[in-house]
Amino acid sequence: MKKLYYKTLVLVLAAFVLVSCGGAATPTQDVNAVMTAAISTMVASFFETQTAIAPPATPTLEPSLTPIPTATVIIPTATFPPPPTAVIIYFTPIVGTIAPTMTLGTPGTFVTATINPSTLGSGCNNLFFIRDVTIPAGTTLKPGENFIKTWKVQNTGTCPWTYQYSLVLVSGEEFGVGPTKLQKVVDLYDWAEVSLNMDAPNKEGDYIAYWRMSDGTNAFGATLAVSFKVVK
Repeated sequence: MKKLYYKTLVLVLAAFVLVSCGGAATPTQDVNAVMTAAISTMVASFFETQTAIAPPATPTLEPSLTPIPTATVIIPTATFPPPPTAVIIYFTPIVGTIAPTMTLGTPGTFVTATINPSTLGSGCNNLFFIRDVTIPAGTTLKPGENFIKTWKVQNTGTCPWTYQYSLVLVSGEEFGVGPTKLQKVVDLYDWAEVSLNMDAPNKEGDYIAYWRMSDGTNAFGATLAVSFKVVK
């Protein structure tokens, strides 16, 4: 680089000398032009040399940007069980006779309640059997023993029971029963206890009889049973 500089400087000086020696006939502005051209050549050569010497610039790679992954939002779907199905249970009241049954002559056999569909109300009258108050099925009695059979019942008709209503035998023996008149008034939906005075037979065995309430013309309501066992 220094050698080139010195060469250029020498050429400029030589040009200057030649111009000076050429005599006064050469115009001043021509000397200036020669000097300007020489200096320009020197400067251009200098910068070209510098450009050749300087190592080429290594291009800097711009870092590549990694795209940000798109977040995937997963919304869970809630699964709900189906609503429970409502179960409506309707109870249908049984209106009729609960007629106990017993096998006679078999010791220790108790009454089994069964529904008798023929025991419905009559007109405005009806009766519902609630329970045995005395002498439940299977009671043991002595031969000829006196006892009072009592049932608890309810008036489920549409008219009251009067004094003239009575219990009537529909099956079995009377067992020496006394008066059967109701002898009282039972209003609608009232509960009442009805009783019969009876005597047990003198012979051992199992006995049963069925009674119903009557208005003097028609029997109505549930059948009322009396059953017991005679043992000496």
